Amino acid sequence: VQLVESGGGLVQPGGSLGLSCAASGFTFSSYVMSWYRQAPGKERELVAAINSAADSTNYSDSAKGRFTISRDNAKNTVYLQMNDLKPEDTAVYYCKTRWRGVDYWGKGTLVTVSS
Repeated sequence: VQLVESGGGLVQPGGSLGLSCAASGFTFSSYVMSWYRQAPGKERELVAAINSAADSTNYSDSAKGRFTISRDNAKNTVYLQMNDLKPEDTAVYYCKTRWRGVDYWGKGTLVTVSS
């Protein structure tokens, strides 16, 4: 299983950024995919998750109304569109899946929200 995130960077408050996570090594279309983040000095937290059929999503309270998780099963890719970004969204964002009872994580992509 391999998960590779991309799309992070520096963005001003109020701006938008889209993250991608390319998956391989497992049957992507059969598994829930999640985005987590970890800010400096804080624990890793769930941001959003999407089921295999892409017809059910859930979000953290901080992400609701601003972030959108989606997936393209034909491309083995999950996305996180982030709008109205705030400085407190600054974190390393990780893609995760659970395959055969084991959690697999990408290496993360850094998002910095700053003016």
